[in-house]
Amino acid sequence: MDESAIRRALTRIAHEMLEKNKGIHDCVLIGIRTRGVYLAHRLAERILAIEGQPIPVGELDITGYRDDRPDDKQADHSAHNADLPLLVKDNRIILVDDVLYTGRTIRAAMDAVMDYGRPQSIQLAVLVDRGHRELPIRPDYVGKNVPTSRYEEISVALSEIDDNDSVTILHPREAETVTSSKEQ
Repeated sequence: MDESAIRRALTRIAHEMLEKNKGIHDCVLIGIRTRGVYLAHRLAERILAIEGQPIPVGELDITGYRDDRPDDKQADHSAHNADLPLLVKDNRIILVDDVLYTGRTIRAAMDAVMDYGRPQSIQLAVLVDRGHRELPIRPDYVGKNVPTSRYEEISVALSEIDDNDSVTILHPREAETVTSSKEQ
């Protein structure tokens, strides 16, 4: 996906959100750090342009909720891991992330949200769904379905932190090169 494809996908997702929820009353967008936060803000801008009303946006760091942490570390479920503008209780929460893969990140995000209260509902918006679910999690809004092998990776670049907007499939050797250059 290039910049214009990402822009079109986000505009379509914003319209779908408004249609499904019959507006934005009681809705809160919560971006999962890091790229999900930027995507949530972009969706909020589109919703404001369409509806003429702002939608609250929060951000969530799910690191302490991951189930793949080493056993010797205690999970950190403290409140400093989130910036939620409103109480979660009784609102329709729309989690926003860049790539949906196994579903483990979303499960962790749902656990984190539930620690803040019981929402009316939780919905999921992702820019890319690459398949290979390990948990029964399905997105409500998808920018693009991109079938991949387990050996490939999806790289999402957003201008806010990566200087350009793109989604690319990295094959095993390309993924190693990108990982090494990011580590340097």
